[in-house]
Amino acid sequence: MMKLGVCTMIVATMLLTACGKSDTSIEERLRPVRYVTVSDASVFRDRSFSGTSKSSRESRLSFKVSGTVTNVPVQIGQRLNAGDLIAEIDPASYVLQAQQAQATLVEAQANDRRAAANYERTKGLYANDNASLNDLESSRAQAESAKALVAAAGKALEIARLNVSYTRLTADTDCSIASLDIEVNENVSAGQQVAAVSCGDAFEVSMDLPESLISSVDENTPVSVRFGSIPDEVFAGVISEIAVASAPGSAAFPVVIQIDGTHPSLRSGLAADVTFQFESAADQKGGAVLPVSAVINDPDGTFVFVAEQAASADEAIVRRRPVTLGELSQSGIEILDGLQVGDRVITAGISVIRDGQRVLLPAPD
Repeated sequence: MMKLGVCTMIVATMLLTACGKSDTSIEERLRPVRYVTVSDASVFRDRSFSGTSKSSRESRLSFKVSGTVTNVPVQIGQRLNAGDLIAEIDPASYVLQAQQAQATLVEAQANDRRAAANYERTKGLYANDNASLNDLESSRAQAESAKALVAAAGKALEIARLNVSYTRLTADTDCSIASLDIEVNENVSAGQQVAAVSCGDAFEVSMDLPESLISSVDENTPVSVRFGSIPDEVFAGVISEIAVASAPGSAAFPVVIQIDGTHPSLRSGLAADVTFQFESAADQKGGAVLPVSAVINDPDGTFVFVAEQAASADEAIVRRRPVTLGELSQSGIEILDGLQVGDRVITAGISVIRDGQRVLLPAPD
């Protein structure tokens, strides 16, 4: 009997030891998950388009007269001050025209003096009855005609002198040479573009917006601009121009975005990536925009996992939440119904979690 009691005690002790080990081995280990919090900012969707930068004041320069180019003292990219010479054409023929106009004016002034003197003499003769009324009228007409010819010759001289000045193309304000389209000894005509200049430090981006979106933009639409040549900088933009008609041969509408800010590398001709933040359909229905990875489709429907707060601040309970999907965009998938502001939607690890599971909550995405 004693031996039996001893054996019974040993077996009981072994069972208690085994139970203790089993309790330790099945202690629950919580799985960490990543999540995003639904907020008011998530109801916008981004759309990006390509554009090209240019100076907000960009001028295409040309001569007002034709001729042969004799001097181009500037280079592309050169900074100019107001009055600096950009190009010059041969002024010889225009100088000769000015000299000829000067000679014509001198001759007209001489004729004017002679006609005026003759008129004064005829008036005296007429007063003494030594000249007829016809003689008086004729001398007066000659004097008036000579005076008009002086005025015309004076205007011709002004035009000739202006043409001489037009042979020099100068900068009217501080600017930079954006392009040069002529060479020395090249014949150019009046109005032909010879150079383009960019003035000031303000820049803008020109782009075309599809007709499906043109009605969604106005001067208050949030815009950001990025340049491939300035990868670490994001510029805020303001829509300054919206076309009321599409571009020729296209269904797109030209839009101009004024860049807020400057940068030493910013210049005309840079390729730009313009991002518009459009109000989405989710905003109109009280929904949100989430990463596609957060949404699950199965035979039971479409749903997401929401992390509801547990007793501990760093723990949560996973709840399956049915949702209604909207439009797919570059920023994610629109959720039209099923979520509220403040919900924490799990975005990573959803393939290994289940409804009702306790999880750990690290810092949000």
